[in-house]
Amino acid sequence: MNTPVNIDRRRVLAGGGALIVSFSLSGALAQQQAAPAPAPAPSPPGSLKTSPYLDAWIRIDANGRIEVFTGKAELGQGFKTAFQQIAAEELDVAFESLKVTTADTGLTANEGYTSGSNSMKDSGTAIQNAAAQARELLLAEAANRLGLSVETLWTAGGAVIAPDGKRLSYGELVRDDMLHVQAQPKSKLKDPATFKIIGRSVPRVDIPAKVTGGAAYVQDMRLPGMVHARIVRPPSYGAQLIECDTAAAEKLPGVVKVVRDGNFLAVVAEKEFQSVKAMNALAAAAKWQETASLPKQDDLLAVLTSLPAQTSTIFERGKSQATSQKTIEATYTRPYQAHGSIGPSCAVAQLIDGALTVWTHTQGVFPDRQGIAEMLRMPPASVRLIHVEGSGCYGHNGADDAAADAALIARALPGRPVRVQWMREQEHAWEPFGPAMVTKLKASLDGNGKIADWHFDVWSNTHSMRPGGAGSMLAAQHMAQPFAVPAPKPLPLPEGGGDRNAIPIYAFPNAQVVHHFIPAMPLRISAMRALGAYHNVFSIESFMDELAGLAGADPVEFRLKHLEDQRGRAVIEKAAQNFGWRSGQKAPQDRGFGFAFARYKNLAAYCAIASEVEVNRETGRPRLVRAVAAVDSGQVVNPDGLVNQIEGAIVQSMSWTLYESVSFDDTRITSIDWQTYPILRFEAVPDSIEVHIIDRPGQPFLGSGETGQGPAAASIANAIANATGKRLRNLPLTRKRIKQAIDA
Repeated sequence: MNTPVNIDRRRVLAGGGALIVSFSLSGALAQQQAAPAPAPAPSPPGSLKTSPYLDAWIRIDANGRIEVFTGKAELGQGFKTAFQQIAAEELDVAFESLKVTTADTGLTANEGYTSGSNSMKDSGTAIQNAAAQARELLLAEAANRLGLSVETLWTAGGAVIAPDGKRLSYGELVRDDMLHVQAQPKSKLKDPATFKIIGRSVPRVDIPAKVTGGAAYVQDMRLPGMVHARIVRPPSYGAQLIECDTAAAEKLPGVVKVVRDGNFLAVVAEKEFQSVKAMNALAAAAKWQETASLPKQDDLLAVLTSLPAQTSTIFERGKSQATSQKTIEATYTRPYQAHGSIGPSCAVAQLIDGALTVWTHTQGVFPDRQGIAEMLRMPPASVRLIHVEGSGCYGHNGADDAAADAALIARALPGRPVRVQWMREQEHAWEPFGPAMVTKLKASLDGNGKIADWHFDVWSNTHSMRPGGAGSMLAAQHMAQPFAVPAPKPLPLPEGGGDRNAIPIYAFPNAQVVHHFIPAMPLRISAMRALGAYHNVFSIESFMDELAGLAGADPVEFRLKHLEDQRGRAVIEKAAQNFGWRSGQKAPQDRGFGFAFARYKNLAAYCAIASEVEVNRETGRPRLVRAVAAVDSGQVVNPDGLVNQIEGAIVQSMSWTLYESVSFDDTRITSIDWQTYPILRFEAVPDSIEVHIIDRPGQPFLGSGETGQGPAAASIANAIANATGKRLRNLPLTRKRIKQAIDA
């Protein structure tokens, strides 16, 4: 919005302007219709919609130093490097001359959560347009000073250059308020044909410290005077602390304080190992009352489909056909799955003169600030959250809880920085899991072997219980005056939550998709990478293979037969071509080929993956030998970064698909370490992963970090079915399940 200006007669006359007064009689004329409402003004692109001032994104000082700001959190996606490339390109400066500052409630725009592969689409687009408009302003200022036309000037190396060679650096041109202007709906972006930095594989700026043992993560932070805290978590959901003699723990060397608030119990010590020893002593002294409240784990299908659900039809096209066609049905399940972060969650907090600062690897500094402020009953303006990378997470793991832990303890120790480090078993038992899911599919083929009728039902939860209020965080739930967990709500389409990617991208003449939203899950759940898209794509693309088999068709040709989206077709064809896929091909002995495709959320990046899997028929052990992927994510900024994201998606999905499942008894989570919650090991990494990029210069950025998980899962499952002749529909596809299917 423009700043309102009060106009009086004196100002108008002094400015030499004219005051025009008009009125209309239209309301008095019965025959005259009201004029149509003016069309809404176009809004600026990306996150400029919500943070429209340019200096929220780009700042240039008098020395020409340029700092770029983003409200998104670098989690290992590599966008910090990509954003630096984008800004450097549009501002015509060297890549190395820029600094990028990520999510910080004291410095950056509020971009909510870093989630849904939206960082490039939202923040990258905002930075690109802000930088382009900043360049226009600098050119205009130079033209004004030099008395030249803007069209005769150009930018290079952080300066505006005139035809006679005169240079005015950005530092010379910039004024204090130059960039404190609102973004325009459309900026003059550079022609992609002139790009020198965008589209080039630039080494990632976040990698060196990670591979050289530098301070890369919040776990590495050490502040002067810092103390170390450990939490004594309840042994199970709903457990009540009925007795705890803290005397023995308080007498241990280095112990500074024991903090108890209801069921929240923590100990603080001068040194880290002292805090661990004190935690163990405190845990031994604590007595809890537990309640058996968890369902039977081995009956996931019956449990989920019997829970109270809110049912809605989210997509419907055409009407069901007659029953004379070939029809098949299938049910697929996904268990609860953990993030399995390699480094357990950590946070540092410090309270000084009523102002609280928290360093955290949360994926939403502003929502987390809101929750912490509410928990401590502090004004949000007195709480600052600064994002620092954490080792290992895409989604809502224990990061926000650790931040709340540190904040609550820091309040009890004003002045001293408090570092909270979770233990491995705490991360595994208490993090919010990826929700379990059930999908049921039914489809019919017509006489030409095409899908005539499609039905898809999905049962799942919201897939996001991220903070925004105190009740989403464990510390606030465990206090003597606890905050209630907010009611889970379905995430709205088109992005969705449990129903993400449930609507098929294929052109079926008759289709129905039904979402059974389960408000209350027995296990604590929240966002895990790709949300419901992982299982929904696994289900759809597995079922497409089953239907291709029923039709006697090649799986790749069968997909192309049902797909009208030309960019999707190009991705499928590129993956198949580079894999060497041929209709009617047979894999080597004890091996299978599989294929799958999806467009993430049906609106982000496209990805197709072909896999070759080897199955040991004696043990059932599967091994992904090679994977070939093709991806279209629009304009590519850093090709190596995009390849890295797809490679990571395949490896991560392979781990989910073949190994990962949360286990529990009627009272406790039992998968609390790497033995009880196995993940992919280095010896099982594929021999090769190829990623082929379809670049679309000048096209919008499409989020790609979560586009590969679903296709990877289905591609692997389809390859296992091809190798064994047996279709497995219940995740994970463990060696035990494969062996049982082979022997059945």
